Amino acid sequence: MTIADQIYQKFSSGKKQLFLLADPDKFDASVLNSESFKNIAEKVDLFLLGGSLLSASSVEKSAAEIKSGTDIPVVLFPGRSIQLVPNVDAVLFLSLISGRNAEYLIGQHVQAAPFLYQNNIETIPTGYMLIDGGKMTSVQYISHSLPIPADKTDIAVATALAGKYIGQKLLYLEAGSGALNTVPAEMISAIAKATELPLIVGGGITTAEQANELYAAGAAAIVIGTAFEDNPSEMEAIIQSIKK
Repeated sequence: MTIADQIYQKFSSGKKQLFLLADPDKFDASVLNSESFKNIAEKVDLFLLGGSLLSASSVEKSAAEIKSGTDIPVVLFPGRSIQLVPNVDAVLFLSLISGRNAEYLIGQHVQAAPFLYQNNIETIPTGYMLIDGGKMTSVQYISHSLPIPADKTDIAVATALAGKYIGQKLLYLEAGSGALNTVPAEMISAIAKATELPLIVGGGITTAEQANELYAAGAAAIVIGTAFEDNPSEMEAIIQSIKK
């Protein structure tokens, strides 16, 4: 079964999903052997590997470490085509549909396509939407893209629908690493209702209450990154409290 099929199967059955985002430039493989990780591993559906400033060598090294230390699928979350590596289970083929920078709508994709084809890597078409989380994020700066304002649900819904109509299979709503605020529940609910696509929601999630609110609003999966990297033991308690 493909990674996309697994995501869709859980989405169709109503099972909420949890993704851990690891930045290869910061990832410490020893966390995989920690009691904190072992206690929550069964709740993790997949690892996302990604970051704005990465080399392929660091991505490949982290992917190998995760795959040797756990059975959890590893899915690449690339910022640029040069970050692609062959030793992953799938790639979120991201189109930055909230922005107007052609480089991240099609430019990087053309450069990535031959590598993905030659290595027969599963690609999952994903509409990537930046939502204002209260601070400037790395992806905003690198991509020269403005986020959708948090109070502009109508714009977010229109953008999400456009993504669906051009063939995106997933939608990723991103408030950004270390965001001050999560993607608003009202926005998630409206997009989920309009598109009926699996929604991945990340950025600013630091409590179980926030996670459960986003799930209740319609998120199919939530992404926890910075919080887990900074304090695994604290995140263990939070993840254990998430109602999946």
